[in-house]
Amino acid sequence: MIPPPTTAEALEDALSRPSARDIACLRDLPGDILVLGAAGKMGPSLARLCRRTADEAGLPRRIFAAARRPAAVPGVEWIACDLLDRAQVAALPDCPNVLHLTGRKFGSTGDPDLTWAINTLAPAIAAERFRAARMVAFSTGNVYEFRDPAAGGSCETDTLAPVGEYAQSCLARERVFEYFSRRAGLRCLIFRLNYAVDLRYGVPVDIARKVWHGEPVSLAVPAFNAIWQRDANSYALRALAHCASPPATLNVTGAETFTVQQAAQFFAARWSRPCRFEDAPGASALLSDSTRCRRLLGEPEVPGEELLSMVAAWIESGGASLDKPTHFEVADGKF
Repeated sequence: MIPPPTTAEALEDALSRPSARDIACLRDLPGDILVLGAAGKMGPSLARLCRRTADEAGLPRRIFAAARRPAAVPGVEWIACDLLDRAQVAALPDCPNVLHLTGRKFGSTGDPDLTWAINTLAPAIAAERFRAARMVAFSTGNVYEFRDPAAGGSCETDTLAPVGEYAQSCLARERVFEYFSRRAGLRCLIFRLNYAVDLRYGVPVDIARKVWHGEPVSLAVPAFNAIWQRDANSYALRALAHCASPPATLNVTGAETFTVQQAAQFFAARWSRPCRFEDAPGASALLSDSTRCRRLLGEPEVPGEELLSMVAAWIESGGASLDKPTHFEVADGKF
């Protein structure tokens, strides 16, 4: 069990701490690394993990990160780049290893054309530019159908049935990568993440904060999967070694399926606070089966119940929130 981070500095360190598996992977994986769309919730910690892993492995690798609004991570070479601009993407440095994080979710209902452009046009530009590279292409469990939690999560081979324009655009993004993988030889891995938690945001964070503040918790979507973001970062880095043509696909999440009620009651019991619910319990949820990922890349270092404890400790310590709700209770695909 890792010590729960209770400061911003400790959290950033924990999210980017290399494991022995990360170091061993990078030693066998030649070349520099480029993180595209690196200024979002996950990009900075993933870029920092790449940097720290290369340093601890004693490898003289360059780590690049490209985004419209660059962030600052020591040792990472940040490049301001509009990933919808073909000329700017063409000017990015050649890299044999690319982590593609570019995507748009929230605001999709009010501005769908921008969502489709970011989720399909930007991937096409990147896949064409880096078709000689290995590319881990981030996607989402939203491409699956909603399922009865008793039936378990969706597997990579299940029929895809995205609900709403955001999810549909995510499936289109996958098809773009598949096209370039099959037609141009891009070695690719579709990384269906569902969902990362960094203590400042995430589904259990939203539930915990509602309990902490005495607000009702919606049961409209009755269950969820989650994974500690450091584990997701580690999986993303090590997935570079499994890129293929045609593309491989991995569901990336924790081993457990939590009910919303179960998670809320965990926090209520820890804090001796009342737990209130709203909305009729839903019959289905977006859930993923991560068996293939865990067989290939190993179990997450932080299991689900420990992750809930870390979330609780963070909130108890007054830890900050990114104020970016996950809208875990949305069942119609409108974000």
